[in-house]
Amino acid sequence: MLRRPWTLRTRLVVSAVSLIAVVAAVIGSVTAIAFHSYMYGKLDDQLHSVAERAQRPPGPGPLPQALRAAGPLGFVGGGGQPLGTFGALLGEDGDVTASKVVEDSGLRAQESAKPLTGEQRSALEEAAPGTGEGARSVDLPGLGGYRVEAATTIEGYTVLVGIPSAEVSGALTTLIVVEVCVTAAGLLAASIAGTVLVGVALRPLRRVAATATRVSELPLHSGEVALLERVPDAEADPRTEVGQVGAALNRMLGHVGSALTARQESETRVRQFVADASHELRTPLASIRGYAELTRRATGSREAPEPDPVTRHALGRIESEADRMTGLVEDLLLLARLDSGRPLSYGSTDLLPLVVDAIGDARAADQGAPGQDALHRWRLELPAEPVTVRADPDRFQQVLVNLLANARTHTPPGTTVTVSVRPPARAGGPVTLEVRDDGPGIPAELLPHVFERFARGDASRSRGAGTGTGTATGSTGLGLAIVQAVVSAHGGRVRVESEPGRTVFVIELPAEAEATRRAELAGAGAEAGAARRAESAGAGAGAARRAESAETGAGAGAEPARRADSQGGDRLSTPV
Repeated sequence: MLRRPWTLRTRLVVSAVSLIAVVAAVIGSVTAIAFHSYMYGKLDDQLHSVAERAQRPPGPGPLPQALRAAGPLGFVGGGGQPLGTFGALLGEDGDVTASKVVEDSGLRAQESAKPLTGEQRSALEEAAPGTGEGARSVDLPGLGGYRVEAATTIEGYTVLVGIPSAEVSGALTTLIVVEVCVTAAGLLAASIAGTVLVGVALRPLRRVAATATRVSELPLHSGEVALLERVPDAEADPRTEVGQVGAALNRMLGHVGSALTARQESETRVRQFVADASHELRTPLASIRGYAELTRRATGSREAPEPDPVTRHALGRIESEADRMTGLVEDLLLLARLDSGRPLSYGSTDLLPLVVDAIGDARAADQGAPGQDALHRWRLELPAEPVTVRADPDRFQQVLVNLLANARTHTPPGTTVTVSVRPPARAGGPVTLEVRDDGPGIPAELLPHVFERFARGDASRSRGAGTGTGTATGSTGLGLAIVQAVVSAHGGRVRVESEPGRTVFVIELPAEAEATRRAELAGAGAEAGAARRAESAGAGAGAARRAESAETGAGAGAEPARRADSQGGDRLSTPV
């Protein structure tokens, strides 16, 4: 599992806090080491003065009886010695023969002194320094840490002198604890302050990112796009790093906007040319068909001789190719109108009679030789209740005709084609229409392009495969492109799933109530957006026209309603 990457703010704060922590650790370590050296230096000086006192002979004045009785350890309890100071006399074998630990001050120091225990003497014998080796730290059980130094008296005795180091160790521990607490508090404060300061410093970068995000959410792939998003001038100052990014983004958006405008102008010119050419070609094509039919009829009369077979075949080919060209022109004209955003005649439409009529037409067109049954098996899977959507009946009828013609044309005889309609599975869900067949399927390399214009299949789904004759059926390669354009104009979507033995075209349309709500929201959004973007004016007008057509759609939907009434009875899994 990949670790979640850190944000720029987190990296900056962590880097700053880590740098502060390193600096604080270095300062604290140096301070602790210096304090340790200073305090132990003072303690060793004090120990050395006690050791020198143990080496000197007593003064000329009379000594108290307690000091004379103490012998070489008489120095213990003298002035300048802290409580806990001890003196120990070593024998020739290095064992402690006598010892005293000061537990009181003043004149009672010698009287109150106590000897070391056996465990303490053993620890001292193991770690005791030699004469001239300087001070050494020794840990005595029950007494704690000591600084110990060896000295030789004028009588030749070796004496060990020790001063407790608990006070110095405690001071050093306190210093370290204070340093750790202050450093932790400082790092916490630095983290909070750094988070706030870095967040403020990165605010312009977030505004630049927000602009880029808004641009990425625009539908730039098609249609007329007004790319008005820009980084504010405050975040586009080239004197700052963020400003350089913002200025570069503004320049890029300007270039992209110019390219989109040029693309739209080119598409508009092409669309207008296709529409004009299609419109102008309708009359010549109608004339060609008329003259070809007139010639064919006139040659069979008494005034004109019967044409030879070659002439009859040529006239038939002229008529069939003229019909095919007429279909191509009509398809191009329809696509051009849909691309230009011309509104459809929306109304409340029951899909069931449209599907029944389309299946009937497909079965009628799917005839082989005279007197034979249909080449394909056609089935219906319809619910018992009407399924209504807000649609243009004529255009949606064309969607069904194109899908069924695609299945009939590009599958071999004997293929079963099933059309099913399912109402919404939940409130607000889409109405689903499926066209399935058990033919050879669509090649995997062609599947992503089936809804593109002039897309052609290979021989497994080639034209004429479903006629049984191998003759061309006049397919223009625009049928599925029209399906996608009409379904998109209805606010739905179409997709295809195909594998050998199963091909499914799925159309999802918003139910009538959901479609009406979307239309109202689209109209409200278009009116609000008109104040900000120029292109929203057309969307608002389209929404108003759709709302207007919803009121007048009763007349348009009357005929489908009458056809639905004519299809009484159970519609579930009905074969045709």
